[in-house]
Amino acid sequence: MKVAAGAVLFFLGFGFTQICWAQTTGSTNTAGAGASAGDARSAAVPAVSYVVFGATGQQEALVRSQIEIMRPAVLPLRVVFVPHWKYVDNTRIFHLRVPAGYNSALFTHLPSRTVFIDADRYLVESLGYWLAHELGHLVTNSADEHEADNAAREFRRRLKDSRNRGLH
Repeated sequence: MKVAAGAVLFFLGFGFTQICWAQTTGSTNTAGAGASAGDARSAAVPAVSYVVFGATGQQEALVRSQIEIMRPAVLPLRVVFVPHWKYVDNTRIFHLRVPAGYNSALFTHLPSRTVFIDADRYLVESLGYWLAHELGHLVTNSADEHEADNAAREFRRRLKDSRNRGLH
């Protein structure tokens, strides 16, 4: 009962935040915010936008640029950076099953299309690699790790190609 009540409060909190996000400033901007109707960038703005919570400006910029490079068919609705204690609590609430020997700094809650990032444990160098995996879960709409990895291959290739173009 406590888990159900906690989950309901959690989603009500996100729902209320999402309704009120247009009235706030900071790291809750939607993807493509600031582009006017006549702006050339507005044509590239996806129909569905996402919100980044709890991130520093640098973290938000990194996540947004990597998602833009990967161009997934399905965007998350939220990307949430949370402290380690909250990340662990969310894995417990959502009954996340991490295979033995694996360590997770990101996970996706499919019903809410939310990607959670452990702000205390993620590594900038590997964020794109693991973010591609989480986007693979969203694109396949599956909790299966193999399906997510198969979908992530294309996203990782796009990230690698982008880095290689930057070197030449």
